[in-house]
Amino acid sequence: MDVIVETNDNVLVVAPRGRLDSAAAPAFEQRLLGHLDTGERGVVLDLTGLDYISSAGLRVLLVVAKRLRAGNRRFVVCALRSAVREVFELSGFTAIFEIRPTVADGLACFRNS
Repeated sequence: MDVIVETNDNVLVVAPRGRLDSAAAPAFEQRLLGHLDTGERGVVLDLTGLDYISSAGLRVLLVVAKRLRAGNRRFVVCALRSAVREVFELSGFTAIFEIRPTVADGLACFRNS
């Protein structure tokens, strides 16, 4: 799995590509948590390139969201592909996370807050 990380207006934009499964989840979690200590206002998770997410991947997202909330920072998930959206819906994660259709919409959440 590849991950692209950039900063946009003091918001971390993270874009995993490929599969976020039990093999990829530990490295993704470590990398993402390492970026959370840099002082950004929050994270926009761009799932445009994510083909699959397992329960291990969902757990990573919960860990990240909890860490951000503890620091009064925001976590926005964007651009879910249909297969990933289905996993989010079946697991109830659509009620847990703030979800936006595009990265631009996710970034706009930070400008409007």
